Amino acid sequence: MKKWLTVVLAVMLLLSACSSGGGNKQDSSSGGGNGGGDNGGSASGGKEAAEITIWAWDPNFNIKALNIAKERYGKINPDAKINIVENAQADIIQKLNTGLGSGTTTGLPNIVLIEDYRAQSFLNAFPDMFYELTDTFNAADFAGYKVGPTSVDGRNYGLPFDSGVTGLFVRTDYLAEAGYSADDLQALTWNEFIEIGKKVKEATGKDMLSLDPNDLGIIRVMIQTAGKWYLDESGEKPFLAGNEALKEAFQLYKEMMEADIVKPNADWSQFVAAFNSGDVASVPTGNWINASIKAESSQAGKWAVVPIPRLAGQPGSVNASNLGGSSWYVLNVPGKEAAADFLAKTFGSDVEFYQELVKEIGAIGTYIPASTGEAYSAPDPFYNRQKTIADFAKWTEDIPRVNFGAHTYVVEDVLVVEMQNYLNGKPLDDALNDAQKQAEAQVR
Repeated sequence: MKKWLTVVLAVMLLLSACSSGGGNKQDSSSGGGNGGGDNGGSASGGKEAAEITIWAWDPNFNIKALNIAKERYGKINPDAKINIVENAQADIIQKLNTGLGSGTTTGLPNIVLIEDYRAQSFLNAFPDMFYELTDTFNAADFAGYKVGPTSVDGRNYGLPFDSGVTGLFVRTDYLAEAGYSADDLQALTWNEFIEIGKKVKEATGKDMLSLDPNDLGIIRVMIQTAGKWYLDESGEKPFLAGNEALKEAFQLYKEMMEADIVKPNADWSQFVAAFNSGDVASVPTGNWINASIKAESSQAGKWAVVPIPRLAGQPGSVNASNLGGSSWYVLNVPGKEAAADFLAKTFGSDVEFYQELVKEIGAIGTYIPASTGEAYSAPDPFYNRQKTIADFAKWTEDIPRVNFGAHTYVVEDVLVVEMQNYLNGKPLDDALNDAQKQAEAQVR
């Protein structure tokens, strides 16, 4: 009886493995998946290949971009059925981890949007589950800093999308009260930014910027101007102790706080309210904040955008950096070829598509051939006819390329605590040394 039960169980397990779609089957014809995982999809066409499901977040940005892409692709391939599903970013992360971790692709999409800071963690943890896109688009046509996070061993698994290129959005009326113009803020260092902030506060009573103490995005912006990150060049080992760029960024953060030019915020709504209400004189962040700034139409003509400040103490630091940004990935499931074709013919090569993105939603892509288009060079009345999109496109080319690795947010959680310890009197070297030890224990 025991032998008979053993045989029955073995057969059941074998049948289950054959039908589970686990994503680990090798397929030399697929050309992808960090090893060619296929999930049994057909090599070309068929019902599966004609239907594409896409997951993304933000209805006013990413979802709108997808709908524009869907409309344009429909003119090329009218038989394609494209299902666009909105999920919160946190929900996408949770669903991907659950689905990919279980080894089954049931319920997963063909295409998914992943933030660049998180991409390597997925590519490294689930190497057989992503379809290789190397031969479907020309990576050299995209900003260099975006290619690293989307690649593994020189092979492309993500198609770069929006730019996180940063700028310093400034209230020109507040600057004028303090004796400055936007021209005076070109090629700033962060030290100069702080000094200007003091004078603006004295002249207007307004803080220079708003920061959330639990979000060190501004630290990321600062250190990337010098080509440095929380991790070493391999993207694997924490690089906190001995990281001179990070040390200078911490010092600058504390100087801002002690200069009393920072209006604290606790969440996104408070952050946006700080500048929409006129309580702060500048917003140093990614270009994606543009729509939120312009939402307060009464402030039209009172804003300008200048290059992000650089670190004065770091040789080679530039007035260009990045904050955020995401890219498109094709999962190694049936229909992957059709999904790759959709991306290649829209986000991967369509110059006019990117002009439409700028006009309709203000989305700045990282596709270099599109940067010379008419929409990119159009003056913006809100910013006194400044050609802001052209400026952002130019700064994008100067962003230092760094390896975000797979642990950006894990390390930042440690740094948030040590930043508060430093602000409360802990010696900086001790704070960074302790952060190094804690981070190494976390990512081991």
